[in-house]
Amino acid sequence: MATTGGAFLAGGIAACGAVTVTHGFETVKTRYPPPHPRVRPPKAPADSHRSLQLQGELSSKQATKRVYTGIFQGVTVILKNEGLRGLLAGLGTAYCYQIMLNGCRLGFYEPVRTSVTSLFHDNPLEQNFAINIFAGASSGVLGAAVGSPFFLIKTRLQSYSPFLPVGTQHKYKGAIDGFGRIYAAEGIKGWYRGAGAAMIRTGFGSSVQLPTYFFAKRRLQKHLGMSEGVGLHLASSAASGFVVCCVMHPPDTVMSRMYNQTGDKYKSAVDCLMKTVRTEGLLAIYKGFTAHLARILPHTILTLTLAEQTTKYVRQLEERIFLD
Repeated sequence: MATTGGAFLAGGIAACGAVTVTHGFETVKTRYPPPHPRVRPPKAPADSHRSLQLQGELSSKQATKRVYTGIFQGVTVILKNEGLRGLLAGLGTAYCYQIMLNGCRLGFYEPVRTSVTSLFHDNPLEQNFAINIFAGASSGVLGAAVGSPFFLIKTRLQSYSPFLPVGTQHKYKGAIDGFGRIYAAEGIKGWYRGAGAAMIRTGFGSSVQLPTYFFAKRRLQKHLGMSEGVGLHLASSAASGFVVCCVMHPPDTVMSRMYNQTGDKYKSAVDCLMKTVRTEGLLAIYKGFTAHLARILPHTILTLTLAEQTTKYVRQLEERIFLD
Protein backbone atom coordinates (compact mmCIF):
# COMPACT_ATOMS: atom_id res chain seq x y z
CA MET A 1 0.00 0.00 0.00
CA ALA A 2 1.35 3.43 -0.96
CA THR A 3 1.61 6.19 1.65
CA THR A 4 -1.20 8.73 1.93
CA GLY A 5 0.83 11.22 -0.11
CA GLY A 6 1.65 8.58 -2.70
CA ALA A 7 -1.99 7.53 -2.97
CA PHE A 8 -3.00 11.19 -3.35
CA LEU A 9 -0.53 11.59 -6.21
CA ALA A 10 -1.56 8.32 -7.86
CA GLY A 11 -5.26 9.19 -7.62
CA GLY A 12 -4.72 12.66 -9.05
CA ILE A 13 -2.69 11.41 -12.01
CA ALA A 14 -5.22 8.67 -12.77
CA ALA A 15 -8.14 11.10 -12.63
CA CYS A 16 -6.39 13.55 -14.97
CA GLY A 17 -5.92 10.77 -17.48
CA ALA A 18 -9.57 9.84 -17.20
CA VAL A 19 -10.95 13.38 -17.50
CA THR A 20 -8.92 13.97 -20.66
CA VAL A 21 -11.08 11.32 -22.34
CA THR A 22 -14.44 12.17 -20.75
CA HIS A 23 -14.40 15.97 -20.51
CA GLY A 24 -16.35 16.46 -23.73
CA PHE A 25 -19.29 14.44 -22.37
CA GLU A 26 -19.19 16.56 -19.23
CA THR A 27 -19.52 19.67 -21.40
CA VAL A 28 -22.58 18.18 -23.12
CA LYS A 29 -24.12 17.13 -19.81
CA THR A 30 -23.57 20.44 -18.08
CA ARG A 31 -23.94 23.03 -20.78
CA TYR A 32 -25.23 22.26 -24.18
CA PRO A 33 -28.58 20.94 -25.36
CA PRO A 34 -28.01 20.38 -29.07
CA PRO A 35 -31.00 21.22 -31.25
CA HIS A 36 -32.79 18.73 -33.45
CA PRO A 37 -30.32 17.50 -36.10
CA ARG A 38 -32.57 18.82 -38.88
CA VAL A 39 -32.55 22.31 -37.42
CA ARG A 40 -29.56 24.55 -38.10
CA PRO A 41 -28.33 26.26 -34.90
CA PRO A 42 -29.05 30.01 -34.98
CA LYS A 43 -26.11 32.39 -35.04
CA ALA A 44 -27.69 34.42 -32.28
CA PRO A 45 -30.00 33.28 -29.46
CA ALA A 46 -33.50 33.56 -30.93
CA ASP A 47 -35.16 31.39 -28.35
CA SER A 48 -34.62 30.05 -24.85
CA HIS A 49 -32.59 26.87 -25.17
CA ARG A 50 -31.87 24.81 -22.09
CA SER A 51 -28.98 22.54 -21.19
CA LEU A 52 -29.51 18.99 -20.03
CA GLN A 53 -29.52 19.73 -16.34
CA LEU A 54 -30.45 23.38 -16.78
CA GLN A 55 -33.07 22.53 -19.41
CA GLY A 56 -36.45 23.82 -18.34
CA GLU A 57 -35.01 25.27 -15.15
CA LEU A 58 -37.93 26.19 -12.90
CA SER A 59 -40.33 25.84 -15.82
CA SER A 60 -43.20 23.40 -16.06
CA LYS A 61 -42.94 20.48 -18.47
CA GLN A 62 -45.55 22.13 -20.71
CA ALA A 63 -43.52 25.34 -20.94
CA THR A 64 -40.22 23.59 -21.66
CA LYS A 65 -39.03 23.26 -25.22
CA ARG A 66 -37.03 20.05 -25.47
CA VAL A 67 -34.25 20.35 -28.01
CA TYR A 68 -31.82 17.70 -26.75
CA THR A 69 -31.77 14.58 -28.89
CA GLY A 70 -28.58 12.67 -28.16
CA ILE A 71 -25.21 12.66 -26.42
CA PHE A 72 -23.01 12.17 -29.45
CA GLN A 73 -25.14 14.62 -31.42
CA GLY A 74 -24.27 17.17 -28.74
CA VAL A 75 -20.57 16.50 -29.21
CA THR A 76 -20.97 16.83 -32.99
CA VAL A 77 -22.86 20.15 -32.78
CA ILE A 78 -20.30 21.64 -30.38
CA LEU A 79 -17.41 20.60 -32.62
CA LYS A 80 -19.18 21.99 -35.68
CA ASN A 81 -20.00 25.37 -34.16
CA GLU A 82 -17.25 25.94 -31.59
CA GLY A 83 -14.52 23.49 -32.50
CA LEU A 84 -12.42 21.38 -30.16
CA ARG A 85 -11.81 24.41 -27.97
CA GLY A 86 -15.53 24.64 -27.20
CA LEU A 87 -15.81 20.94 -26.43
CA LEU A 88 -12.82 21.05 -24.09
CA ALA A 89 -13.75 24.34 -22.40
CA GLY A 90 -12.45 24.38 -18.83
CA LEU A 91 -10.19 21.32 -19.24
CA GLY A 92 -7.22 22.92 -17.48
CA THR A 93 -9.37 23.78 -14.49
CA ALA A 94 -10.85 20.29 -14.61
CA TYR A 95 -7.33 18.87 -14.14
CA CYS A 96 -6.86 20.98 -11.00
CA TYR A 97 -10.25 19.89 -9.71
CA GLN A 98 -9.58 16.21 -10.38
CA ILE A 99 -6.21 16.33 -8.61
CA MET A 100 -7.83 17.85 -5.53
CA LEU A 101 -10.95 15.68 -5.61
CA ASN A 102 -9.58 12.27 -6.49
CA GLY A 103 -6.29 12.86 -4.72
CA CYS A 104 -8.29 13.21 -1.49
CA ARG A 105 -10.86 10.56 -2.43
CA LEU A 106 -8.29 7.87 -3.21
CA GLY A 107 -5.56 9.11 -0.90
CA PHE A 108 -7.54 9.39 2.33
CA TYR A 109 -10.01 6.54 1.85
CA GLU A 110 -7.78 3.80 3.24
CA PRO A 111 -6.39 5.81 6.22
CA VAL A 112 -9.92 6.82 7.24
CA ARG A 113 -11.25 3.29 6.74
CA THR A 114 -8.54 1.58 8.79
CA SER A 115 -8.70 4.23 11.54
CA VAL A 116 -12.46 3.88 11.98
CA THR A 117 -12.33 0.09 11.64
CA SER A 118 -9.76 -0.12 14.45
CA LEU A 119 -12.30 1.57 16.76
CA PHE A 120 -14.80 -1.26 16.30
CA HIS A 121 -12.70 -4.29 15.34
CA ASP A 122 -9.45 -5.80 16.51
CA ASN A 123 -8.18 -6.11 12.95
CA PRO A 124 -8.09 -2.71 11.17
CA LEU A 125 -7.98 -4.52 7.81
CA GLU A 126 -11.37 -6.16 8.38
CA GLN A 127 -14.02 -5.17 5.84
CA ASN A 128 -17.19 -3.51 7.10
CA PHE A 129 -19.48 -2.12 4.40
CA ALA A 130 -20.97 0.62 6.60
CA ILE A 131 -17.50 1.82 7.60
CA ASN A 132 -16.35 1.62 3.99
CA ILE A 133 -19.27 3.85 2.93
CA PHE A 134 -18.41 6.33 5.69
CA ALA A 135 -14.74 6.39 4.65
CA GLY A 136 -15.67 6.90 1.01
CA ALA A 137 -18.13 9.67 1.81
CA SER A 138 -15.83 11.55 4.19
CA SER A 139 -12.80 11.43 1.87
CA GLY A 140 -15.03 12.58 -1.00
CA VAL A 141 -16.49 15.45 1.01
CA LEU A 142 -12.96 16.59 1.87
CA GLY A 143 -11.94 16.47 -1.78
CA ALA A 144 -15.04 18.40 -2.84
CA ALA A 145 -14.38 21.12 -0.25
CA VAL A 146 -10.78 21.56 -1.42
CA GLY A 147 -11.63 21.42 -5.12
CA SER A 148 -14.88 23.40 -5.08
CA PRO A 149 -13.46 26.71 -6.45
CA PHE A 150 -11.98 24.86 -9.43
CA PHE A 151 -15.30 23.15 -10.11
CA LEU A 152 -17.07 26.50 -9.98
CA ILE A 153 -14.81 27.98 -12.65
CA LYS A 154 -14.90 24.79 -14.72
CA THR A 155 -18.69 24.76 -14.73
CA ARG A 156 -18.92 28.40 -15.79
CA LEU A 157 -16.32 27.98 -18.53
CA GLN A 158 -18.21 24.95 -19.84
CA SER A 159 -21.57 26.70 -19.57
CA TYR A 160 -20.62 29.60 -21.85
CA SER A 161 -21.72 29.25 -25.47
CA PRO A 162 -21.70 32.04 -28.07
CA PHE A 163 -24.07 30.03 -30.32
CA LEU A 164 -26.79 28.56 -28.11
CA PRO A 165 -26.60 30.24 -24.70
CA VAL A 166 -27.87 28.05 -21.89
CA GLY A 167 -29.12 29.57 -18.66
CA THR A 168 -26.82 32.13 -17.04
CA GLN A 169 -23.74 32.95 -19.15
CA HIS A 170 -20.33 33.85 -17.73
CA LYS A 171 -17.88 35.06 -20.37
CA TYR A 172 -14.43 34.59 -18.84
CA LYS A 173 -11.14 34.81 -20.75
CA GLY A 174 -9.91 31.87 -18.73
CA ALA A 175 -9.68 30.41 -15.24
CA ILE A 176 -7.51 33.20 -13.80
CA ASP A 177 -9.86 35.84 -15.20
CA GLY A 178 -12.80 33.95 -13.72
CA PHE A 179 -11.26 33.76 -10.26
CA GLY A 180 -10.35 37.45 -10.42
CA ARG A 181 -13.78 38.65 -11.50
CA ILE A 182 -15.58 36.53 -8.91
CA TYR A 183 -13.24 37.80 -6.18
CA ALA A 184 -13.75 41.41 -7.24
CA ALA A 185 -17.54 41.03 -7.13
CA GLU A 186 -18.06 38.68 -4.20
CA GLY A 187 -14.77 38.14 -2.39
CA ILE A 188 -13.38 34.74 -1.42
CA LYS A 189 -16.90 33.69 -0.43
CA GLY A 190 -17.83 33.83 -4.10
CA TRP A 191 -15.28 31.11 -4.91
CA TYR A 192 -17.21 28.74 -2.68
CA ARG A 193 -20.66 29.37 -4.15
CA GLY A 194 -22.36 25.99 -4.31
CA ALA A 195 -19.68 24.27 -2.23
CA GLY A 196 -22.31 22.78 0.08
CA ALA A 197 -24.09 21.18 -2.85
CA ALA A 198 -20.76 19.91 -4.22
CA MET A 199 -19.88 18.30 -0.91
CA ILE A 200 -23.28 16.60 -0.73
CA ARG A 201 -23.07 15.44 -4.35
CA THR A 202 -19.52 14.14 -4.01
CA GLY A 203 -20.26 12.58 -0.65
CA PHE A 204 -23.07 10.58 -2.26
CA GLY A 205 -20.90 9.42 -5.14
CA SER A 206 -17.80 8.72 -3.07
CA SER A 207 -19.76 6.80 -0.46
CA VAL A 208 -20.35 4.02 -2.98
CA GLN A 209 -17.49 4.37 -5.49
CA LEU A 210 -14.61 2.62 -3.71
CA PRO A 211 -16.76 0.36 -1.48
CA THR A 212 -18.64 -0.89 -4.56
CA TYR A 213 -15.41 -1.26 -6.50
CA PHE A 214 -13.70 -3.39 -3.87
CA PHE A 215 -16.91 -5.31 -3.16
CA ALA A 216 -17.32 -6.17 -6.85
CA LYS A 217 -13.64 -7.03 -7.07
CA ARG A 218 -13.82 -9.51 -4.18
CA ARG A 219 -17.00 -11.11 -5.54
CA LEU A 220 -15.58 -11.50 -9.03
CA GLN A 221 -12.46 -13.11 -7.62
CA LYS A 222 -14.44 -15.43 -5.36
CA HIS A 223 -17.31 -16.50 -7.63
CA LEU A 224 -15.83 -16.17 -11.12
CA GLY A 225 -12.24 -16.95 -10.26
CA MET A 226 -10.94 -13.76 -11.90
CA SER A 227 -7.32 -13.06 -11.12
CA GLU A 228 -5.70 -9.71 -10.37
CA GLY A 229 -5.25 -7.77 -13.60
CA VAL A 230 -6.71 -5.24 -16.00
CA GLY A 231 -9.77 -7.40 -16.77
CA LEU A 232 -10.75 -7.57 -13.11
CA HIS A 233 -10.14 -3.85 -12.67
CA LEU A 234 -12.30 -2.97 -15.69
CA ALA A 235 -15.22 -5.17 -14.60
CA SER A 236 -15.14 -3.95 -10.99
CA SER A 237 -14.89 -0.28 -11.98
CA ALA A 238 -17.78 -0.65 -14.47
CA ALA A 239 -20.05 -1.90 -11.68
CA SER A 240 -18.85 0.94 -9.46
CA GLY A 241 -19.44 3.57 -12.16
CA PHE A 242 -23.06 2.58 -12.74
CA VAL A 243 -23.90 2.64 -9.02
CA VAL A 244 -22.12 5.97 -8.60
CA CYS A 245 -24.17 7.56 -11.39
CA CYS A 246 -27.48 6.33 -9.93
CA VAL A 247 -26.65 7.64 -6.47
CA MET A 248 -24.90 10.87 -7.45
CA HIS A 249 -27.04 12.25 -10.27
CA PRO A 250 -29.80 13.98 -8.23
CA PRO A 251 -27.36 16.03 -6.12
CA ASP A 252 -25.28 16.57 -9.27
CA THR A 253 -28.26 18.24 -10.95
CA VAL A 254 -28.77 20.45 -7.91
CA MET A 255 -25.09 21.35 -7.83
CA SER A 256 -24.98 22.30 -11.53
CA ARG A 257 -27.92 24.66 -11.05
CA MET A 258 -26.47 26.26 -7.93
CA TYR A 259 -23.04 26.78 -9.49
CA ASN A 260 -24.49 28.34 -12.62
CA GLN A 261 -26.91 30.73 -10.91
CA THR A 262 -26.38 34.45 -10.59
CA GLY A 263 -27.91 36.07 -7.55
CA ASP A 264 -29.98 34.06 -5.10
CA LYS A 265 -32.39 32.02 -7.18
CA TYR A 266 -31.73 29.17 -4.76
CA LYS A 267 -31.02 29.79 -1.09
CA SER A 268 -29.52 26.34 -0.49
CA ALA A 269 -29.17 22.86 -1.96
CA VAL A 270 -32.41 21.82 -0.26
CA ASP A 271 -34.20 24.90 -1.59
CA CYS A 272 -32.96 24.12 -5.10
CA LEU A 273 -34.12 20.50 -4.82
CA MET A 274 -37.57 21.46 -3.54
CA LYS A 275 -38.11 24.16 -6.18
CA THR A 276 -36.97 21.83 -8.95
CA VAL A 277 -39.25 18.97 -7.91
CA ARG A 278 -42.21 21.24 -7.19
CA THR A 279 -41.96 23.07 -10.53
CA GLU A 280 -40.66 20.39 -12.90
CA GLY A 281 -41.61 17.11 -11.30
CA LEU A 282 -39.68 14.39 -9.45
CA LEU A 283 -37.94 13.01 -12.54
CA ALA A 284 -36.40 16.44 -13.20
CA ILE A 285 -33.58 15.54 -10.80
CA TYR A 286 -32.54 12.85 -13.31
CA LYS A 287 -32.36 15.19 -16.29
CA GLY A 288 -29.23 14.42 -18.31
CA PHE A 289 -28.79 11.00 -16.69
CA THR A 290 -27.81 9.27 -19.95
CA ALA A 291 -25.18 11.90 -20.73
CA HIS A 292 -23.95 11.71 -17.13
CA LEU A 293 -23.67 7.92 -17.36
CA ALA A 294 -21.83 8.27 -20.68
CA ARG A 295 -19.28 10.40 -18.87
CA ILE A 296 -19.16 8.92 -15.37
CA LEU A 297 -18.99 5.28 -16.47
CA PRO A 298 -15.85 5.58 -18.63
CA HIS A 299 -14.48 8.16 -16.19
CA THR A 300 -14.84 5.77 -13.25
CA ILE A 301 -13.50 2.83 -15.26
CA LEU A 302 -10.47 4.82 -16.41
CA THR A 303 -9.86 6.46 -13.01
CA LEU A 304 -9.97 3.26 -10.96
CA THR A 305 -8.17 1.13 -13.52
CA LEU A 306 -5.45 3.75 -13.99
CA ALA A 307 -5.30 4.23 -10.20
CA GLU A 308 -4.39 0.55 -9.78
CA GLN A 309 -1.48 1.07 -12.18
CA THR A 310 -0.32 4.47 -10.90
CA THR A 311 -0.52 3.25 -7.30
CA LYS A 312 1.69 0.30 -8.19
CA TYR A 313 4.32 2.55 -9.75
CA VAL A 314 4.13 5.09 -6.94
CA ARG A 315 4.56 2.28 -4.41
CA GLN A 316 7.64 1.04 -6.27
CA LEU A 317 9.04 4.58 -6.36
CA GLU A 318 8.45 5.03 -2.63
CA GLU A 319 10.17 1.73 -1.88
CA ARG A 320 13.22 2.84 -3.85
CA ILE A 321 13.31 6.22 -2.11
CA PHE A 322 12.70 5.06 1.47
CA LEU A 323 14.49 1.72 1.39
CA ASP A 324 17.60 2.68 -0.57
